[in-house]
Amino acid sequence: MTDKRILYVSSEVVPYLAENEVSLQSYELPKIINEVGGQIRIFMPRYGNINERRHQLHEVIRLSGMNLVVNDMDMPLIIKVASIPKERIQVYFIDNDDYFKRKATFSDEEGVLYSDNDERAIFFAKGVVETIKKLNWVPDVIHVHGWLASLLPIYLKNYYKNEGIFGDTKIISSIYNQSFEGFLDLELINKLAFDNLPMEAIEVFKEPSYENMMKSLIDHSDAIMIPVSSLSEDLTNYIHTSKKPFLPFTPKDKLKEAYLDFIKKEVL
Repeated sequence: MTDKRILYVSSEVVPYLAENEVSLQSYELPKIINEVGGQIRIFMPRYGNINERRHQLHEVIRLSGMNLVVNDMDMPLIIKVASIPKERIQVYFIDNDDYFKRKATFSDEEGVLYSDNDERAIFFAKGVVETIKKLNWVPDVIHVHGWLASLLPIYLKNYYKNEGIFGDTKIISSIYNQSFEGFLDLELINKLAFDNLPMEAIEVFKEPSYENMMKSLIDHSDAIMIPVSSLSEDLTNYIHTSKKPFLPFTPKDKLKEAYLDFIKKEVL
């Protein structure tokens, strides 16, 4: 794995947010690659509940300043960066005042999902790709974690398909248990259609539930990882039916060996 470039794109990462299945895996797996000499970058949203002073975030002026179009609206992209203490891993934060300034991640104080979570996911996906292009740092592997990051593969395989820099990049996606009830904005399918994503690819978003977002994520990934000991029967069957390489749940004491072996033999 020496000098292989692995990009981690996650909705949540320790130590910037509280510990949960997604945030812990999004820290532990990059650490594994970093320890064996791989080149690591992590991308996550810069939510308003991340303490910028404590974590020493600072804006990268040369990467900020472009506008991303989301549903025919120009939305300014701000890029901030920090390093995970003691790990020498750079974390890039996708920021925008309209989408990420609020002091929470996905829902309000009553637990109601933000109505624009779908647009936040689109903005995050485009923001990651555009920033990688500016960095001129083409990953060998992209590993996706969390539903807010789940639109990245469908954009890479469709919206950016004619940009050859990602032609050899492989996508691994980790599939977690359901993390929101109900649906995102029912207009999501039209917002994706605005970006000329093909109808056969976005038809699943007629009902933008968590499980349907995961099914799209599986469809547009090259390999799948199951980081939880118990996954829904529906998603488990969908993964098996996809015939894609997958790494089943692995206990922490065996994870390093299994993960490295999976990337070397099944992904690269």
